[in-house]
Amino acid sequence: MKIVVPALTMLFAFAMGMPVHAQSSEWEILNDEATSLYRQGRYDRALVVAKMALLIAEQALGPNHPDVAKSLNNLAGLYYAQGQYELAEPLFKRSLLIREKSLGPEHTDVGTSLNNLASLYHIQGLYVLAESLFKRSLAISEKALGSWHPEVATSLSNLAGLYNTQGQYVRAEPLFKRSLAIREKALGPNHPSVVMSLENLADLYRKTNREVMAKDLEKRAVEIQAIKR
Repeated sequence: MKIVVPALTMLFAFAMGMPVHAQSSEWEILNDEATSLYRQGRYDRALVVAKMALLIAEQALGPNHPDVAKSLNNLAGLYYAQGQYELAEPLFKRSLLIREKSLGPEHTDVGTSLNNLASLYHIQGLYVLAESLFKRSLAISEKALGSWHPEVATSLSNLAGLYNTQGQYVRAEPLFKRSLAIREKALGPNHPSVVMSLENLADLYRKTNREVMAKDLEKRAVEIQAIKR
């Protein structure tokens, strides 16, 4: 079972005391370096860059700017990736509070922060807290983006994954199926995200003793993965 976990986002804050073009270049360099290091698994160096980005954003824009929230989310995502959940949690929470206050409680960035914090609670076994946040994230995505948007599929999949983890298969199955249907329609039947949905649903089928159905989905997932892109 796979869930979408926190990841580095684009950094848009700018340093003070520099020409606009220089500021932009500085942030592009920081963003490229942090993202590259993150993808390589070089988290120690990525942390240094992410902390620098946060400091510059706070100094340039103040502690409650949405771009500061992005930097906080990036830093928290790095701690999450290393299993340092006690360091990630307060950063995710602060990012969420800034976004709620500066962007409004129904903004899609708020939904992203809710999903990230919920994912943190999920992996820690704090299922009640995770469920509440996943549900709120889903509601925001549906209202802001419409019922057939890929981000809605992600929210559905994450909530279903939470239920699947707890053995609540009756609740998980329709959410996994709806997530799959959205991804097939919005992204196409051979998109990599469809593979994730197929694998999630296959995992549920296997846990509920539907081996033939599970194998059929896994076969389709393998066929999609074999397509040259």
